[in-house]
Amino acid sequence: MGKSAADEKILSYNDVVLRQSDLEILSGPYYLNDRIIEFYFSLLSSSHPSQDILLLSPSIAFWIANCPDVGGLKDFLEPLKLPDKKLVIFPVNNNDDVSVAEGGSHWSLLAYCRSANVFVHHDSNGQMNKRHAMRLFKSVVGFVGDSSSACNAKYLECIGTPQQVNGYDCGLYVTVTARTIHCWHESSENKDATDLWLSAVKEQVTPSVVSEMRKEILGLIKDLMAKK
Repeated sequence: MGKSAADEKILSYNDVVLRQSDLEILSGPYYLNDRIIEFYFSLLSSSHPSQDILLLSPSIAFWIANCPDVGGLKDFLEPLKLPDKKLVIFPVNNNDDVSVAEGGSHWSLLAYCRSANVFVHHDSNGQMNKRHAMRLFKSVVGFVGDSSSACNAKYLECIGTPQQVNGYDCGLYVTVTARTIHCWHESSENKDATDLWLSAVKEQVTPSVVSEMRKEILGLIKDLMAKK
């Protein structure tokens, strides 16, 4: 496929612009890019709207982790109203070069639960992204609350996170895990919070579900394209 054809815009959804190349990624066994993850997070937020939940785009999460100016970060984060959120989900990428757009080779997920005051990192490839998740945690932990309690939030590396069975499905594990945590939060009123969503993730994020997610996202995009 020529470059111009690959760059052809096929869908605008909220603030996300998808291109022909994104369909190619979803049609084959390829690593998901920023746009596809942002699209799914945006769709999940729109399909199940909640003032308590925030799913951050990959670009915003990356900027938070790598912003060199703490003062500027405070101004940047203020519109997100993090202190008002009960659940915040961040995609984590292992790109170390801030000058490279859509760099990196692995995705994982960091989720903050206010009721337990804990950030949980889910990595489908061992602890490959632990350093990057810790950097994001340290950057954002001081901004999730109005009081000093936010600074006491814990970081948990979830060693029971389901593991990918190939080298390219990490982004799909992020989308399925995000959906599972989102659903857990919506249905977990009055539940014992000690286990959080960990059991749900372990049970529901399986290789077969992850494989179907690739087809599901592709189908969602095509349905929205047909309605244009």
